[in-house]
Amino acid sequence: MIKAGILGATGAVGQRFVQLLADHPWFEITSLAASERSAGKKYGEVAKWRLDTDLPESVRDIAVVSTRPEEVDADIVFSALPAEEALKIEEDFARAGFVVSSNASSHRMDEDVPLLIPEVNPEHLGLIEIQKKKRKWDGFIVTNPNCSTIMMVMTLKPLMGFGIESVHVATMQAVSGAGYEGVPSMAILDNVIPYIGGEEHKMETEPLKLLGEFDGKAVKNAKFWVSAACHRVPVMDGHTMSIWVRSKERPSAEEVKNAMLKFDPRLGDLPTSPKKALIVRDEPDRPQPRLDRNQGRGMSVSVGRIREGQDGAIQYVCMGHNTIRGAAGASILNAEVLKKKGYL
Repeated sequence: MIKAGILGATGAVGQRFVQLLADHPWFEITSLAASERSAGKKYGEVAKWRLDTDLPESVRDIAVVSTRPEEVDADIVFSALPAEEALKIEEDFARAGFVVSSNASSHRMDEDVPLLIPEVNPEHLGLIEIQKKKRKWDGFIVTNPNCSTIMMVMTLKPLMGFGIESVHVATMQAVSGAGYEGVPSMAILDNVIPYIGGEEHKMETEPLKLLGEFDGKAVKNAKFWVSAACHRVPVMDGHTMSIWVRSKERPSAEEVKNAMLKFDPRLGDLPTSPKKALIVRDEPDRPQPRLDRNQGRGMSVSVGRIREGQDGAIQYVCMGHNTIRGAAGASILNAEVLKKKGYL
């Protein structure tokens, strides 16, 4: 078993890491790290457990430590830290020889840090050796993208062969993406909030790196552009997106559907990988968060309403579980790929 630590273990994404790693066949939770006010106390005492499953008994009595490398006993750390804290702390861990699989946004766009979706761009892991050499680190950092970006880019990958020129996306994002105390109930009930700080910029920039080409030295961004509008809606879990894609080849809706159906990243030997990365639905009213977010144990992305729009654009709806596929599960799948390729 590989020893695993969780940074920011008491927060919403940290709890999801705990849930998903508690019975993992490759990783064993050996350290739970959080703020100084939680350090020294048992995890079961300080984690206000918010998930709809019981707190795993295996972690209840683990003593929480601070987010300092010398206090963490692990080979890999999964980071659920806030971005402002992760910026320095993740570097400290990589410098100290840890593998850092991060859900934080702090290092996603660093030129030498892989921004990874295993089904999309595993070749970008070539940046690891460049990162270690450049920064003189014994460890390294690998990041997963923004939650909505992951779902959208999963659907764009099989369309790259059509020559994507532009993407428009309007998101309807669940409240869990903001954390338990992120959106007050009186602000979101009976309401839609048409702004999520920093979200649109992430969705407009991260896909270009993810779908860019690694030339052995750096990633050259993809040559299309993205325009995003992000909204918070009164849904607990599951981000939904309406997407418009214009491509050079002007594919038909049937051609796009077939490309998605044939999409097979061949990651079935990884414990967290779903049997189907993309699930294409024919019903006119799917996907829906309540019905589809747990497909593939929360790791599949569901697509529906694929249709031809104006000026040759293709329109469709996609949806995925934001704290599993879009956060903790994505970081764990990244770590599994690292193990498979010999980095762990």
